[in-house]
Amino acid sequence: MRRLLVALVALAGMVSLASPAAAAPRLKLPPPTGSHPVGSTDLHLTDASRKDPWVPSGPRELMVSMFYPALVPFGPKRPYLTSAEAKAFLTESGLPDVDPALLSGLRTSARVDAPPLPGKHALVVLSPGFGKPRTTLTGLAEELASKGFVVALIGHNHESHGTAFPDGHVTGCAACGSDSTLLPPIRSADVSFVLDTLTRPSSRWFRLIDRTRIGMAGHSIGGYSTPTAMVDDQRIRAGADLDGRLWSPIPASGIDRPFLLLGRESEYTPAGPDTTWAGSWPNLTGWKRWISVATAGHASFTDVGVLGEQLGLTKPGLLGGERGMRLTREYVSAFFDANLRGGHQPLLDGPVADNPEIKFWN
Repeated sequence: MRRLLVALVALAGMVSLASPAAAAPRLKLPPPTGSHPVGSTDLHLTDASRKDPWVPSGPRELMVSMFYPALVPFGPKRPYLTSAEAKAFLTESGLPDVDPALLSGLRTSARVDAPPLPGKHALVVLSPGFGKPRTTLTGLAEELASKGFVVALIGHNHESHGTAFPDGHVTGCAACGSDSTLLPPIRSADVSFVLDTLTRPSSRWFRLIDRTRIGMAGHSIGGYSTPTAMVDDQRIRAGADLDGRLWSPIPASGIDRPFLLLGRESEYTPAGPDTTWAGSWPNLTGWKRWISVATAGHASFTDVGVLGEQLGLTKPGLLGGERGMRLTREYVSAFFDANLRGGHQPLLDGPVADNPEIKFWN
């Protein structure tokens, strides 16, 4: 993301020099492909039973973005970041001179507070990479919601640059620079708290969530945290790790529920530089798939790859941002459909001609 923003500064300068009237780059995410319009709302949750592990002077507070299939596409489109979040993120990244409007001006496909589609829906929890705003998984969240899932995209407080709360205060990344092995237990506790909150009878989400069909996926540290959350909380019936190194191996007791490993081919193959996936593979004892994506980068599984491509920042030979999002959406949604809703997904059976970048290692 830092490279993206540095180049964004340069690009903004080029636009300004070329013509005083030239418009700033306009960023957008590809619309979701499912049959349902998407609604979204933000939740401010406080876990009074826990002190915040990074700032222990107060309880653990979370901002959670909910995405869901909507009855109708009613309401304003969701802003990608607030101005305060964009400013804080840029400042903490050492880029205070970048206009925050370049990020806060982006509007997504989701409609704020649109009426939800009635019925019980499978729930997928998403956990972002370390230091990254939760919004970097918006493209995936909207895709899942358009296909009938309720999605809880968790902002793990003090673990990203710039998280705005309803009262206007914005927290930074107090955890940045910490040992990455400290994060999975904290994120696991966050996930369990969010599940408790969403599924209690008094919650407005209780009538929308099928508590027997809950999954989790994460990118980078979020992916690394998914097995920990599954070990700690049996309610999570299926999990996916998107390009996240498993610094702490999956315990020998194993995970007997479905699991997807989806990562870049340059890093995550049985003979590749990473050894953590191969080391943990035998301890995934349920249905499982190990899939690599040729020429993908770490950002290819998030919105960052898309935004970089639109700004002309894709490196030669690197998978295009929109192509990376398309593949991530296809395989993650197929995984959760097959393992939470029982749908047959031939895409998970092996390579297909339309996706030559994909290789199966199971």
